[in-house]
Amino acid sequence: MTDSIHESTGNVFIDLGFDPDEATVLAQRAAIMNDLVEYFVTSGMSQSQAAEELGLDPAQVSDLVRGRWDQFSLELLRTLEAQMVK
Repeated sequence: MTDSIHESTGNVFIDLGFDPDEATVLAQRAAIMNDLVEYFVTSGMSQSQAAEELGLDPAQVSDLVRGRWDQFSLELLRTLEAQMVK
C-alpha cells in the first residue's frame, strides 16, 4: 500500500474537508486563539490574571489555552484580541 502525499492548501481546515467558508472562519479563530495564548505566555500572566484582564471566567481561559475553539465565536475572539492590544 502506498501513501499518497497531497500538497497543503495553506488552510488545514480545508485540507481536512471543511467547507471553504467555514474553514476560513476556523482558521481565523485558531490564529487569534494562538495569538492570545502567546500573549499570556510571553507576558508571564497566569490563567487567573488573564481571565481578570480579559473579563473571562478562569474556565474560559483554560478552554482558550487548551484550544477548544468550539467554545469561542470569531466575534468574541476579535473582541478579546482588541482588549489585548490596548
